[in-house]
Amino acid sequence: MTDWLISIEGTETGHQVALGLALMAAFLHAVFGALQKGRHDPWLTRGAIDFCYMAMAVPFALFVVPWPEPHMWPIFAAVWVIHVIYKLLQAWAYTKGAYTVVYPVVRGTGPLFTVIGAYLIFGETFTGVQWIGVAVLLAGIFGLAIYNMVFLVSERETLNAALGLAVLTGLFVALYTTYDAYGIRATANPFTFLAWFFMIDGFFMPFVAALRWLRMPDRPTLGPLMARGLVGGLVAPLSFGAVMMATRLDKVGEAAVLRETSTVFAAVIGWLFLKETVGPRRIALMALIALGAVIVEMGG
Repeated sequence: MTDWLISIEGTETGHQVALGLALMAAFLHAVFGALQKGRHDPWLTRGAIDFCYMAMAVPFALFVVPWPEPHMWPIFAAVWVIHVIYKLLQAWAYTKGAYTVVYPVVRGTGPLFTVIGAYLIFGETFTGVQWIGVAVLLAGIFGLAIYNMVFLVSERETLNAALGLAVLTGLFVALYTTYDAYGIRATANPFTFLAWFFMIDGFFMPFVAALRWLRMPDRPTLGPLMARGLVGGLVAPLSFGAVMMATRLDKVGEAAVLRETSTVFAAVIGWLFLKETVGPRRIALMALIALGAVIVEMGG
């Protein structure tokens, strides 16, 4: 599998595989976001998820994949810091605003800055048609966020804080997407990066969650919380791992933009499982997001 993936990097086959991985990551990332915003406190849920995927990654990192090359340790350190800040901002934003407001703003801010970062770091460029696709996709994402703000949000008193945190979180989405792409390209075996990333990345949030749980006057029972963490621990490596692999096989910017079709899946999940309303205007905006992603793909 590893040899085959390395052999298709930069090829048309690699492009098609990256497309599938980015779309899979979009769906799974929406599921992941809903898991964190759902039944339990977002900080506790994130801690449970991180603990589970860290535990799953340990045997793969230590006994299955080749060990990282020496030059990878500073890269892993920087990746860890970036992801810790991202997760703190994401959890904070979810405590201030509705899922259908926060999520589209985060995902709308991220790809624009990722495309810019991919140009500066990897020399990637978009065609004029692809930039039109980015504009259409972002119009749909931010239109969805504005509609949700006007008609759906219940946390009115914390709306400004939620939006500010969502934009800042989006900037860190762009930062980690670009830097993760650099990291997974810097090692000979991409699965080495993925296994060690998930093992190292899971160390911080469980401690934050444990401290928060201990300070709660009405603590949630650990069984349901850890069950949600187990589901998230299975989803996270598939979601984040898929988009990281896509950035190694093909363009970072295209993978980042296609992943943001997650906003469509998020709206559907918010409607089905979080009981958040979906009407014809939101359906039209979701169609705009999907159209933008199609234009980006076809315009390449």
